[in-house]
Amino acid sequence: MTSDNAAMGIVLCLLAGCAGAFVFAQIGMPAAALTGSALAVSLVCLAGARMELPALWRDLLFLVLGINIGSGATSETLQAAVKWPLTISILSLSVIATLLLSRWVLSRKLGYDRTTAMLASTPGHLSFVLGIATDRNIDTTPIAIIQSTRVLFITLVVPVVVTWGFGDSLPGLTPVENMSLWHLAGLAIAAVGLGWVFQRLHFPAAYLLAGMVVSAAGHMSEITPGGLPWVMQTGAMVAMGALIGSRYSGVSGRDLRKALMGGLCVTSVGFAVTLLCVAISAWFLDISIPLLLIAFVPGGVEGMAAIAILLGMDPAFVAAHHLSRLFILSLIMPIWAKRTLSR
Repeated sequence: MTSDNAAMGIVLCLLAGCAGAFVFAQIGMPAAALTGSALAVSLVCLAGARMELPALWRDLLFLVLGINIGSGATSETLQAAVKWPLTISILSLSVIATLLLSRWVLSRKLGYDRTTAMLASTPGHLSFVLGIATDRNIDTTPIAIIQSTRVLFITLVVPVVVTWGFGDSLPGLTPVENMSLWHLAGLAIAAVGLGWVFQRLHFPAAYLLAGMVVSAAGHMSEITPGGLPWVMQTGAMVAMGALIGSRYSGVSGRDLRKALMGGLCVTSVGFAVTLLCVAISAWFLDISIPLLLIAFVPGGVEGMAAIAILLGMDPAFVAAHHLSRLFILSLIMPIWAKRTLSR
C-alpha cells in the first residue's frame, strides 16, 4: 500500500468513526464515541477500506488514554486496591477456564486443528499469538478474525449490558475541571520516557501503562489536578473505536464467514465464564457487579478502560485487571504453546 493510499484509508476510517459515534449518540446508545466508531469502521473495513495506523500514532493514542485513566486516581483508589489481589486471583482462574473451554469448542465442535484452536482461544495478547503462528507458518487469518470478533462484540455488548441492566445503580459522572496545558504537557513528556522504558522491558500496553502510572502519581499528589478536555477525551475514544474496527482491514467475506462462528463461540464462552467469576467475586467481596463485569470480561484493555471512563466507573480498577490478564497470558502462553506445538 502506497503512503497516499494508507493516509486516505486512515482518513476514511476516522471519518467513518466520527459518523458512527454521532449516529450512536443520537439514538442514545451507551459509550457512543467508542462503540459507534468501532462498528462503523468495522463495516467500512469489511467493505474494502484499509486502515493501518502507524505505531507512533497508536502509542500516542494509548498514552492519552492512560493519562485519562490515571486522572481519576485518588487516595480512595489506594484504599480500594487492598481487594485487588483477591479479584485478580479469581480473574486468573477465569483466564485459564476460558482458554481450556474455548479450545475445546474450537477443536471438538468446529473442527479446527489443535494448534489453531489453542492460539485462537487466547483471551488477549493478539500480537504474541500471531507471532507464534507466523513463526510456525500457521495460517493467521482464522486466528486474527476469531480474536477480532471477540474484541469487537465485547466492546459493543458490554456497555449495553451494563447500562441497561444496571443503569440505576451506576455512579454519576462528576464533572471535573480541565487539566492545564502545562500539566498535560508535563505528564505527556514523563509518560513518553517511562513508556520507552516499559517497552524495552516488554511490558504489555507499555504506553498505556506509562500514562496511567504518571497520571495517577500526579493526581494523587495533587500536582496535576483536573481531567482531559472533553474534545480530547472524545477524540481519543473515537480513535480507539476506529483502531478496534480496523482489525478487519483486509479480511475477505469468505474468510469472515468461515471464522465468524468461531469468534462468536469464543466470545460466548468468555462471557459465560466471566459472569460466573463476577458472581463469585461480588458475593464474597461486595464489589459492584457492573465494575467487575467490565474488569473481567475478555475484551481489549484499551477498549474496556475507555468504556469504564465513559460509564463513570473506576478505570484504574478496570485497567489493572486487564493488564493483569495480559501478564497472566504472558506467563501461560509460552509454556502452553511449546507443549502444544511439540505434539
